[in-house]
This record gives sequence, structure tokens and C-alpha cells, in this order.
Amino acid sequence: MKIIIIGAGQVGSSVASNLCGEANDITIVDIDPSLLQALQDKYDLRTVSGSGSHPITLIRAGAKEADMIIAVTNSDEINMIACQVAYTLFHTPTKIARVRDAEYLKYPELFHQESLPIDVLISPEQKVTKYIERLISYPGALQVLNFAGGKVQLVAVKAHYDSPIVGHELRTLKEHMRTIETRVAAIFRKGKPIIPRGDTVIEPNDEVFFIAAPKHIRAVMAEMSRIEKRVRRIILAGGGNIGLRLAKSLEKKYSVKIIEYDNQRANQIAEELHHAIVLKGDAADEALLLEENIEETDIFCALTNDDEVNIISSMLAKRLGAKKVMALINRAAYVDLVQQDIIDIAISPQQATIGSLLAHVRRGDVVVVHSLRRGAAEAIEAIAHGDRNSSKVVGRKIDEIKLPPGTTICTIVREDEVIMVHHDTVIEAEDHVIIMVTDKRRVPEIEKLFQVGVTFL
Repeated sequence: MKIIIIGAGQVGSSVASNLCGEANDITIVDIDPSLLQALQDKYDLRTVSGSGSHPITLIRAGAKEADMIIAVTNSDEINMIACQVAYTLFHTPTKIARVRDAEYLKYPELFHQESLPIDVLISPEQKVTKYIERLISYPGALQVLNFAGGKVQLVAVKAHYDSPIVGHELRTLKEHMRTIETRVAAIFRKGKPIIPRGDTVIEPNDEVFFIAAPKHIRAVMAEMSRIEKRVRRIILAGGGNIGLRLAKSLEKKYSVKIIEYDNQRANQIAEELHHAIVLKGDAADEALLLEENIEETDIFCALTNDDEVNIISSMLAKRLGAKKVMALINRAAYVDLVQQDIIDIAISPQQATIGSLLAHVRRGDVVVVHSLRRGAAEAIEAIAHGDRNSSKVVGRKIDEIKLPPGTTICTIVREDEVIMVHHDTVIEAEDHVIIMVTDKRRVPEIEKLFQVGVTFL
């Protein structure tokens, strides 16, 4: 697939790194030659220097032959105009734009072919806000991801030494939970994937990914990890777009305080919030945190635009007694450095966003993609089409399907029915199939499995 990425910042470079290794022809456009050079040195891609909204720049980038344009600069307006130019002049089939300003998103009628021809809108702030909300809803979870419109969820937890399942084979899980349907999709032990089988024994500190209907998530978590108390008190550090969105969403359910350093911004967000308390100050100020009873705080979440501030303030909050700390971190190297050992959950905006893009790049009818473990693994939702003659999966039992190594079919959603698959489960046409891929290099093989042959009419 020939893809043009406009914007070589954090989101654009993250998109490029995910797509370059998948036999795509990538061209990245930016006005900053130094960013382009850094990407060209690291990945196999073309670069074009210039404004991504200018027709001449898009021509130089190969827009006449492009299958997709992904506009992810820091300017909503440039992203929108780039899609408009690509549609009007080059009839680019798929146009994806990053739009951050919530005021634009209030009017979905703006984004149609007859107005602003954008096929897919991506709002990293919106994605991150929803992601954090789910983490807060399930204390103890490392990741909470939706599939099939929320009918099933994939949850990652760290197995605790005193958890009921630790030291036991996975097959005993069903004995403990006879009325609950769940499936362990993957296990990561010391960073390495383990394909779960009935005789697999869970060890302390294993990172366990399980899938279940939302109503069963808490019960399964109680088997896998230690039970954490319900969240009541939350402190948010940073009143930017994400901090304000999150405060608005949480303030009716929880006791929320938000710390903002800039006086003008603090006054502005105070006018927009109804229940949350806005504090003017430095989130890394020990005296301020102690004054606001940090030791009684269930969650401290650092959401400023500065990775270092987020890390330092979270470390300080943890040392002062906050039960759990989360930090928004853009640089991948920092995420790997601080995740779990220093900070309970490091949140990467790029990883929270990339799935929205990957679902449109994947071949076959892939409707949802979630990036796991900083992009090393993926969880995919694909729709099975065709019949036994035209499809490699429809009409076949699970154990008849030739899956790549490190790949597990976990669950099928058939209309409103959630089916935890077994070796003899048969996939039917229009099933939504949830697949865990622990080695991302195998994704193209999964795509081919779900592509319909030419005999299907």
C-alpha cells in the first residue's frame, strides 16, 4: 500500500515505525528537514520537505498514486486542508486526519465528502481520555481494550503472588469460575510471550491478558491479581486538553483535583469545571502535594506536555503515599524505562492512537486493532466473510486453521453472542473474530487468512 504521512512529529514517526516493516511504500512529509533526516536514517521510507497542505508538495510525495493519506501534524487546519487537496486534486481513496480541537469534533457533519472529505478522524486526546477512564474503572488493570463495540474487553493484569490462580494450571480457572466465560489470550513472562495452554502455570509477576464480557471483568481480575479498593480520590497534574477532558468526565463520579501551573489556564479551566477543584501550582511541589493529602489519593495522573515533569511528579507522588500513579509519556524510551518499576502505568498517546490507523491499513476486513506492549504485539478484530470454498477460516474448526506461531484465536462475537473458542469451535460467515498476535511480524499472515478468494461473489 502506498501511504503518505504528513507530519514527522511524535504521532507521525510512531505511525511510520509501525507501518514501515509491513511491506508498505511510505512517504513522510514535514517542514522540518532534521526530523525527516532522523526518520530516513532509521526506517526504509521516502521523505519530502514542505507543507503537507500544498498541492506541489503532495505531488512531489506521489499523491497521484497514493492509496492513503494520513495527516497528523500539530495543526488541525493543515491536516484538514491536506485531506481536502488530496481528495479534490488526486482522488485519494482513504484520507485520515488528526483533529485535536474539541470544537471541530462537536460538528460531525463537517466531515463528509461534500464538505471536508475526511474518511477517518483521529483525536489522540479523546482516545487517551477514554483509555484512562477505563483504567480508572478497573483498578489493578494495566490495559483495558474494547472489541465488538464493547461486547468483549481484553484486560491486562500483573499476577500477584497471593492471587488464587498463581501457582495453578490455567485449566483450573474454569473450576473456580463455573458460571463465567473467560479466556487467557496471552502471557508475558519477563518480557517474553508464552502461548497459554491448559497446563500452563501462572507465576507471580506474569503479565496476563484475558478476554471476557464487561460484566465479568472484575470477577476474573479477582482470580488473576490482588483486589484493589474502589477509586474515590483522584489528582490530575496538568490542565491541558487531556487533563481538562478527563476532569470533565470524572468529576461527577469521583473527588477530583487538578493542578495547573499557568495562572490564566487555571482560571479558564476553573470556569469550565463544576465539581472538580482547580489548584494553581507545580505538580512536583512536595509541599503542595502534602497539603492536598496525597497519601489519601487513590490515583495520581500526570498529564502535562512535559515527559520529565510527568515522571518526576509521579515518582514524588508515589513516594509520598499515592496508591497508584500514572504518567503520560511520549518518548518510547522513557516508557520502557519507568513502566511498573517506577510508575504503575505509563500511558503512551501514540500507542493509544495507532490502533485507529492500523485498522484502516490492515488487509482483509479488520475493524479493530489494538497495539500491545509498546507495539510488539497486537490484538485484532477481523470479520470472517465468504464460505468454506472462498475463505480460509469460514466453515472450519479452530484446530483446522493454520495459524502463524505466537497467534491465538481467543473469542468469537456472533451477533450478540460472545463465544470463548475451543479447538472444535467452527467459525461462521460474519463472525467477529478476536485474535491475539504476540509477534507483530506475523500480522500479514493473519490478514491473508481473512481475505476472501476470487470465487466469492
